[in-house]
Amino acid sequence: MITAYAKQGEMVMAMELFDLVPEKDVVSWNAMIAGYVQFGQHDQALEVFEQMHLAGERPDKVTMLSLLSACADSGFLDIGRRLHGALMEVCSRSRLSTRLGNALIDMYAKCGNIEAAMEVFKGMREKDISTWNSIITGLALHGHFQDSINLFEDMLEMKFRPDDVTFVGVMVACSHGGMIREGKRYFYLMQNEYGIVPNIKHFGCMVDMLGRAGLLKEEFEFISCMEIEPNPIVWRALLGACRIHGDVKLAEQANEQLLRLRDDTSGDYVLLSNIYA
Repeated sequence: MITAYAKQGEMVMAMELFDLVPEKDVVSWNAMIAGYVQFGQHDQALEVFEQMHLAGERPDKVTMLSLLSACADSGFLDIGRRLHGALMEVCSRSRLSTRLGNALIDMYAKCGNIEAAMEVFKGMREKDISTWNSIITGLALHGHFQDSINLFEDMLEMKFRPDDVTFVGVMVACSHGGMIREGKRYFYLMQNEYGIVPNIKHFGCMVDMLGRAGLLKEEFEFISCMEIEPNPIVWRALLGACRIHGDVKLAEQANEQLLRLRDDTSGDYVLLSNIYA
């Protein structure tokens, strides 16, 4: 019943039932923690964990997965480090599972400690596609563009098959690192070699990459030829690039598309005003 209420987001009712449980086991605590994490109530999840600790209940791997997710989403690096230490005690007699290793990489990367994420990655004996995705994307987002690409190439050499998430991370690295030729190559490799149909995130990465490089006409042509309907984020990326590179004509066309989609905001008008200025 606690789990049922928690999965529906009825955390008040879940807590009322939880308080009535005469003898709470680790499953009871995990149900409450997971419920709070699922609905973004990370402070409450950590508070329940603290109560669990005071009650003398030992956390298990399920507890740790939920709490690491909470730390990743809320940026609680210090708590994440403490959980990592506690996790080493839980796993003292066995190897760190792939899921827990992935959770640690994700937590450290999202909290900005990419060095610790790399240490966990290197120490993992068994890696899956999620492991590679987390570290490739983490490196890309924290400015280690070439390291991200190098790891992707290592992944291919080790015969891991990339998925759509992998290519988002790789293309973010190419976009932020100004690697236009590589970004285009990976975009078409994804489709031709691995049969992955690009989604709006992949198209968005391409648009961002061309805009950052000042290739505005190519960016506009790419958007116009997209196989799926460009969303406001894509047109807004073009508008932002026009602001940086001072292209009034394309900015007006991008703004017209935002008006057509009825998604224009005050920020778009500010951008357009600045371009005119």
